[in-house]
Amino acid sequence: MDRKVRVRFAPSPTGPLHIGGVRTALYNYLFARQNGGDMILRIEDTDSQRFVPGAEEYINEALAWLGIKIDEGVREGGKYGPYKQSERRDIYREHVKMLLDNGKAYMAFDTPAELEARRQSVPNFQYDASTRMSMRNSLSLPAEEVNRLLGDGAQYVVRFLIEPGRDVEVNDLIRGKVTINSSVLDDKVLYKSADDLPTYHLANIVDDHLMEVSHVIRGEEWLPSAPLHVLLYEAFGWADTMPEFVHLPLLLKPDGKGKLSKRDGDRLGFPVFPLEWHDPKSGEISSGYRESGYLPEAVVNFLALLGWNPGDDTEIMSMDDLVGKFSLSHCSKSGAKFDFEKGKWFNHKYLQELPDADLAMMFKPLLAEKGITGYSDEYITGAVAMVKGRINFVKDLWEQAGFFFVEPAGYDPKAVKKRWSEETPRIMTELIDVLDSIEDFSSAATEPVVLDWIAGKGYHLGNVMNAFRLTVVGECKGPHMFDITALMGKEETVRRVRLGIERIKI
Repeated sequence: MDRKVRVRFAPSPTGPLHIGGVRTALYNYLFARQNGGDMILRIEDTDSQRFVPGAEEYINEALAWLGIKIDEGVREGGKYGPYKQSERRDIYREHVKMLLDNGKAYMAFDTPAELEARRQSVPNFQYDASTRMSMRNSLSLPAEEVNRLLGDGAQYVVRFLIEPGRDVEVNDLIRGKVTINSSVLDDKVLYKSADDLPTYHLANIVDDHLMEVSHVIRGEEWLPSAPLHVLLYEAFGWADTMPEFVHLPLLLKPDGKGKLSKRDGDRLGFPVFPLEWHDPKSGEISSGYRESGYLPEAVVNFLALLGWNPGDDTEIMSMDDLVGKFSLSHCSKSGAKFDFEKGKWFNHKYLQELPDADLAMMFKPLLAEKGITGYSDEYITGAVAMVKGRINFVKDLWEQAGFFFVEPAGYDPKAVKKRWSEETPRIMTELIDVLDSIEDFSSAATEPVVLDWIAGKGYHLGNVMNAFRLTVVGECKGPHMFDITALMGKEETVRRVRLGIERIKI
């Protein structure tokens, strides 16, 4: 049945948004935009025990930073709201009653202690058709006992009544047909009277139906719950409006086996959250891609290719490019290793595409932190332009271009040993005279004069030029030497050569 594409991203506000969740949100967004559909952000906060203050705000800020635009949600509003599950209690109560009235669910009064005792006494205990009649629920107890318990305010849960022996088919747009026998499913808890909130399973189905979600695109870890959700759609009589299911492959550890975790990021030194997270309980601070210096466009491009490919060798793609190329048919069934070094490569590529002036503006706060002021935007831009090809992050600019702003505090001992001899101070003094004589201090004008002088004197080109670089930069690295001196100017260049002559000792 043709209907408008409507997808949802439904995180729980139980902490920071994991990078795997970001990829799920991204794929939902790309699919919706390509098909002219809507992107819904729904906050699934039914687990009141795990709620973390600030998590919802973090989710919204992270998606906004990445350019994943939401059409309907808590902030944006929409005709299908509320978009926060804790504000939809009346809706869930109504649907719980529908299942109970139609004999599709039942009330269970078993206490936590009774359930634990049964688990201890029965190996692999499961609350299902084979055990439910031996438990304390509205199917096994007399009606008057059920009414008495309700009248006394006894706490209960509502469980879904699953009939055994049926093959349940889930049609997944990536994995094809998945069949699971209902006998392996337990009678899942759908509602808890203790907090008057549904569990994920009920709220998820009710909200997807009422919000007219056409495609459920979520992580592979939810695949085992898909048969239950199919049965719930049928129990409500909504089989004709059931969404298409898409279960995305897991993001895997960069090394070894298993799902990517925060511990992997801590161990190998990369973020697993889009933004820095300050845990309100422990005070622990976890790194984020934004604060680590990644551009949002680079993060999006990197994540898009973890589990999907465009069908060709294209790697650098804007959000618009991704929308145009995205196809579920090119999503992988197998997990994708999280190659964090590739993420750095993407950031490098995107930084290279920035105008030099924009990159210079991003560098200025770092200079200010180091107490460096007074340099013109033109000067900073010139320095950045020379070294940008060597950086993965804006913070790398200091290591590569810091010498443009501060004279060497010391000189690389290995370079001194290799390039500085007893004759070098005399040669560098001669070089000062040569530099002083040059009126046009541009790179194009200075280079031939200095090289002609070296050749005319019969000096070793490599030794002289490396000694020259050592006095100006502090080590034998950096961009083209005469580009450096052209930006610094004659006065600063000569001053540094003089300092080098005074300070470098062998």
